[in-house]
Amino acid sequence: MNDLLDTVRRHAEALVQDEVIIPTAIPGMNLARSLHPSDLIHAMAQPHVVIVVQGAKTVTMGAQTFAFSAGETLLIAADVPTTSQIVRASPAAPYYSLVLQLDAAIVAELSAEIEVAAAASVEAPVRVDTTEREVADAALRLLRLLDRPAAAPVLQVQLLREMHYWLLAGRHGNAIRLLGLPDGHVQRIARAVAVLRADYARALPVERLAAVAGMSPSSFHQHFRAVTSLSPLQFQKQLRLIEARRLMLARGLSSSHAAFEVGYESVPQFTREYGRFFGLSPARDVKAAKERLAA
Repeated sequence: MNDLLDTVRRHAEALVQDEVIIPTAIPGMNLARSLHPSDLIHAMAQPHVVIVVQGAKTVTMGAQTFAFSAGETLLIAADVPTTSQIVRASPAAPYYSLVLQLDAAIVAELSAEIEVAAAASVEAPVRVDTTEREVADAALRLLRLLDRPAAAPVLQVQLLREMHYWLLAGRHGNAIRLLGLPDGHVQRIARAVAVLRADYARALPVERLAAVAGMSPSSFHQHFRAVTSLSPLQFQKQLRLIEARRLMLARGLSSSHAAFEVGYESVPQFTREYGRFFGLSPARDVKAAKERLAA
């Protein structure tokens, strides 16, 4: 892991921007760096893994909180709402991690070629385990392609595939395997989530979402909650609130304008639900965020 830490640190420092997440030239692979513990970050996470090489972080989904640190890997195997926070970082020992988006197509191809035990039921969408040596080695070789830009177009496809292979063959294999089942519950719910992400500002009847998933409304509701920990209505509400916060912070929209932009018809209702979700009213939350940024 020391070689991986050194390489992540070197590239993160070379690519560093104002944001914690630092894109790289490898598709789907980002680095993360922070000199200080962070505020709570609310997001609708897509399937990915986070390999922490220094520092520590927590991720909360529903009532569960997962703590992980250097030498551990976080797996998020479905589209789920999360609240995350970097809890250990300093200028002397920054938080560093490597973040890789999971490719369902690669998972499907590999699952057809290798023997992976079938899961008896839907696996927990968020989990933490020790980073396996093969995964760390594959991540290191993938990251080293950034030093050889001429080789990247030729080798990155096979190295991304190898990275997925070791993840699939390891402790997280069952949960990751579900991403590659084209008619499995996780992929069916993913199709409905894609509609929710695209049309979150509109009223979306459960019957329409169930039809997209190819399920009856009652079965859809049950499997949606099993995969995401939320009902479809709760999921859409959190999407709206997260997007409204982004609009106020990034585009300077007023709370009322942001509320209508994301599909709310009542500003008082938006204010109440925003306060319950983020812990502050829209105006106070945006003011506090801007003061932290200025500081």
